[in-house]
Amino acid sequence: MDPHATLLVSCSDRKGIVASLAQLLYGHGANILDADQHTDASAGMFFQRIRFDLSSLSTDRISLEAGIREVAERFGMAWRIAYASHTPRVALFCSKQEHCLYDLLVRHRAGELPCEIALVVSNHAALEGVARHFGVPFHHIPVSDNKPAQEAAVLDLLATQSIDLIVLARYMQILSPAFVARFPSRIINIHHSFLPAFVGARPYHQAHERGVKLIGATSHYVTEELDQGPIIEQAVIRCSHRDHVDELVRKGRDLEKRVLAEAVRLHLQDRILVHSGKTVVFD
Repeated sequence: MDPHATLLVSCSDRKGIVASLAQLLYGHGANILDADQHTDASAGMFFQRIRFDLSSLSTDRISLEAGIREVAERFGMAWRIAYASHTPRVALFCSKQEHCLYDLLVRHRAGELPCEIALVVSNHAALEGVARHFGVPFHHIPVSDNKPAQEAAVLDLLATQSIDLIVLARYMQILSPAFVARFPSRIINIHHSFLPAFVGARPYHQAHERGVKLIGATSHYVTEELDQGPIIEQAVIRCSHRDHVDELVRKGRDLEKRVLAEAVRLHLQDRILVHSGKTVVFD
């Protein structure tokens, strides 16, 4: 079992936070491998990511977490700890476009994404062959006139599979607020524009109509507000008046794949903290 763990904390900035956490880990025999921190002076907030080795732990995980909890209460700190011995279980959601789904499956097979892809869920049957090619169970759950029933069926499936993270790999459905609330900061979407520009449907058409010189892709956590969730990763590419919509779509697809994969990697490596609708991403 991998003996490493990652601690992520956030709280109002004040003296003594770094020293208290370091002393705590040292006192339990943990060896700090790397630490990164950020202070948002305008918000008065402190954020830190600490990765450490548990193999020399002189107590146990229960005692360690009790110690972290005591420090957290003293500083009014939000915290979470992730153990590398736990392999996150991921569900990929898709519709008819295959580029993001295929890219994630290839990267996972290549060992780039530290997770288990437990299943693929789709409202269409078009990409069943892609999932089967990679040996991943495929579940076709169509959206009918009764969308709440469809979402309930999906949620039941995710519960039976103990899913930790949902990735919307061009899943062309809007999730209900009730669905999103079940997975706070655990649903990652790819939007085919450089948000906050061109939210909603057909962003490449909107970009063409406006004659923009840059198009982009944005990966973000899903919230109740459409395309307004905390942004994880973005990228852009140049375009010109010569590019028709089809050419913008072609250029954008490559961005979408790379941006979504990077956002998923960052999440799986516990490098993201969410605060006040924004992210702190430790690279």
